[in-house]
Amino acid sequence: MKDLAWIDLALTAARPQAMGALLRYFRDLDTAEEAFQEACLRAIRTWPDKGPPRDPTAWLIFVGRNSGVDQIRRTARNTALPDEEVLSDLSDAEADMAERLDGSHYRDDILRLMFICCHPDLPATQQIALALRIVSGISVAQIARAFLVSESAMEQRITRAKARVAKAGLPFEAPGAVERTERLGPVAAMIYLVFNEGYSAGATNADIAALCGEAIRLARLLLRIFPGEPEIMGLAALMLLQHSRRDTRYDAAGQIVLLEEQDRSLWDRRQIEEALALLDKAIRHRQPGPYQVQAAIAALHARAAKAEDTDWSEIELLYQLLERLNPSPVVSLNRVVAISKVRGASEALSMLEPLGEALDGYFYFHGVKGALLGQTGDTKEAREAFGRAIALARSPAEAAHIRHELDRLGESGA
Repeated sequence: MKDLAWIDLALTAARPQAMGALLRYFRDLDTAEEAFQEACLRAIRTWPDKGPPRDPTAWLIFVGRNSGVDQIRRTARNTALPDEEVLSDLSDAEADMAERLDGSHYRDDILRLMFICCHPDLPATQQIALALRIVSGISVAQIARAFLVSESAMEQRITRAKARVAKAGLPFEAPGAVERTERLGPVAAMIYLVFNEGYSAGATNADIAALCGEAIRLARLLLRIFPGEPEIMGLAALMLLQHSRRDTRYDAAGQIVLLEEQDRSLWDRRQIEEALALLDKAIRHRQPGPYQVQAAIAALHARAAKAEDTDWSEIELLYQLLERLNPSPVVSLNRVVAISKVRGASEALSMLEPLGEALDGYFYFHGVKGALLGQTGDTKEAREAFGRAIALARSPAEAAHIRHELDRLGESGA
């Protein structure tokens, strides 16, 4: 077995459950992480010659647990870990471990691990960094490149997050059914934060753009644990639909391509079909939630063969529902865009005005305002709004897009 890529895939797939189980054993993030890393090193040394074990996850938990215990014993000058040959041939011990990895433990371990990473005491940036490091196993260097900070700064960020988690004194016992349900909301929010970090990266930062794929992987993992949760289905569907457009959101020069101008033949149909199937399944539960509604909006775009086929009336109704489920000025702003498509720019502007105070520091608010003002012929106000948008742009691509809109105002002769 000269191609060792299969080992990396096996270790990545096993990481969440193995880390969750080791965290339950040692009740300390650093000890669990060190134990898992030692188990991975032993796997890299032994699996190429002996082949993969019957249950890689059970093997890693068994070896990692013994490694962690050995480290504790060494500190106390006690007995050492058995020889490599003994650990590499786990036989009945591995089978026993696999039998005890039942569905309940699997679910609770992974959910506990994810919940710890999205503890409410942690800022969003620390939640994302900790989840990427602990749950996904992404290196500190990669995370640092994604967030455009130094490796030492990211290491400090993750260390501070671990210290806050330790100080919080979280329980490690198996959560009850009610607590499991309560934990799903923060876990889903953390996963969507990871996705949005990647989605907003543009075409210039491959490290952070890859976070979209990692967030989808984590959502699929949650779906395996909770296959009957409609909001997790909605979350996965939403991210798949958004990610299906990744190759068309920017042109060759890295400039933004608006949704209505994208080449829909390049959208990833496989991801769209998976998302639509998940969304249909979620809707049958008749328990609407914010992720399902957002996925339904994205699905209407995906189902339209051409931009002009988009059912904007239905989209506006869905945004009304989303305003009731999850009221926010940003949701209302998106509804204003839908209203402009259905009832025109003038009516949309009248509904935009009350949002000005809450969204004055929001790039997209001023971009939408400038576009609507331009459609009504108020070029002077449109230019002012676009100027404010450029000042608030978070990336060169966003600023370039607004400058393009300004150029179009000049070309219109207004």
